[in-house]
This record gives sequence, C-alpha cells and structure tokens, in this order.
Amino acid sequence: MSRAGAARTGAHHVEAFLEMMSAERGAARNTLAAYRRDLEDYGAFVGPFERVRVADVRAYLVDLDGRGFAAPSVARRLSAIRQFHRFLFAEGVRGDDPTGTIEGPRKPARLPKVLSEAEVDRLIDAAAALTRREGMSPTEAARALRLQALVELLYATGLRVSELVGLKASVVRGDARYFAIRGKGGHERIVPLTDKARAATAAYLTARKAAGAGDSPWLFPAFSESGHLTRQAFARDLKGLAAAAGIATAKVSPHVLRHAFASHLLQNGADLRVVQQLLGHADISTTQIYTHVLEERLRALVTAHHPLASER
Repeated sequence: MSRAGAARTGAHHVEAFLEMMSAERGAARNTLAAYRRDLEDYGAFVGPFERVRVADVRAYLVDLDGRGFAAPSVARRLSAIRQFHRFLFAEGVRGDDPTGTIEGPRKPARLPKVLSEAEVDRLIDAAAALTRREGMSPTEAARALRLQALVELLYATGLRVSELVGLKASVVRGDARYFAIRGKGGHERIVPLTDKARAATAAYLTARKAAGAGDSPWLFPAFSESGHLTRQAFARDLKGLAAAAGIATAKVSPHVLRHAFASHLLQNGADLRVVQQLLGHADISTTQIYTHVLEERLRALVTAHHPLASER
C-alpha cells in the first residue's frame, strides 16, 4: 500500500477524532490542523490504524528522529498519537492501545481538570434556571429539562459521556434507585442514582412525552444516525450552560464533570476501590490520578492558610 493510500484508509477515524477534540475539548482551529497533519503523516507510515502494533509506533518514532525532528516535536506528535489511539480504544475500533508501553521524552504529568463543588453547584443551578423560563414551547421545555437531567445524571453517576447519551429509557423507569450498564470491554457495573438525578430525569420524561417524543427507546432521543443525542451536541450545550453560570467554557466538558464526580467522592472520604468500580476502571492505577488531584489541593490549602507555610 502506498503512503497516500494508507493515509486514506483511516481518514474517517481521524475525522471522528478531530470532531471529538473540537466539540468535547474545545481544541482551537490551529490545534486541530496540527493534529490532522500529525495523524495523516503517522497513518501514511503505519498503514491501517486497526492493525498498528507497538513495533510500528516505535518504528515511526525512529523515522521522525531520522528526519531530524527535535525532542519536543517528537513528544508533541507522540501525544497526538496517544490521544488518537485512546480514542480508537474508547470507541471500540480497537481492543487495545499500542502506545501504552511507548516511552517518549519526559514531560510533567498533567492532572485532569476538575471543577470545585461550588462550581458544579453553579452549573446545576444554571440548568435549573433554564427550566423555569416563561413562555417556552413544549419542545423548548423538554430541551431545557433534558439538559438539567443530563447534568444531574452525569454528576451523580460519573458515567462516560458515550454511556450517558446512549442510555435506554428503560433504565430509569419506575422508582429505580440504580441501574446496570455495560461499559468498556463489555464489563457490567451497577450505577446508583441520587434523588435529585431521579427527580430531574422524571421531570424530563414527562416533558418529553408532552412534546411528542415519548415513544423512543432512547432516554435522550435525537435526529442523529444513532437515534440518540450525540456526545458533541451535549458537549456544546454544556459549554453554553457554563457560560450562563459564569464559568470559563474551557474548564467545562462532560469529561470534566466525570472527573469532578470522582474527585469530590474521594475528597469527601470515599474509598478508592469504590470509586474505581463506579467509574468502570479496569485498573485502579487509572483511578489513582484523582488522589494526585486531592494531594495538590491539600498542598495548596496548607500553603495558603498554615501560619508557618511561608517560613518553610
């Protein structure tokens, strides 16, 4: 296969990844253009992304070195490739991540963005305020209540955004206080529901029925290829909600609310193993990043308020 042919083979995967980076993470146009160039060059070297091996990734890094790429440039490109393969894994395109054991130039670890409890409260209050606007049509009321239910459910459960938007309506019918969901790798876990999340979802379902969309099997139906709300549409609505709440939109995404769910549980005394199970992490080391977030906050708290902190 020629280099150009290999690049075309995975073009649809690259486009899907760029769409996610734009909608969910707010990547700037120049950043997206850089990702596109990096991944097209990578795809031209390694061939179909579904069949890339660890050895192929290493061979590509050697090739970059041979082309005279500086260490920071290699690190940036490897970062793009890692994110891309994680995306392919999350989407079920691959069952593994060939970049997992790849060593690159050392960079400081980046902790996940986390909203404070007060900021989440503001976000939830802003969502509730939208549902109380006067003069809304049944469809507008259903959309406002849908956003409130999405935010309440996400913060209450810590679901992955793909799990959230793909929920079936049957999981929250009746007086259900928990439901089962099948996550990454086909692993099933139990997800508890808070009273506020149940109330918000019930109000949304009532409004949805009044708007004439009560027969869909999806909890959050939409005119999309999948039949349900897309991750990108929810991410866009969430950023609009952040703006209404006076929170920087760059700080808010569905992933950030999932991070907040985990961090706030640990902050308030939850066991790490319990949080691992709630998040659906196969490996507890993935969950442990949230303990680092908590450590950073505690260190900042001591530095700011301890009377001897400035003397140490």
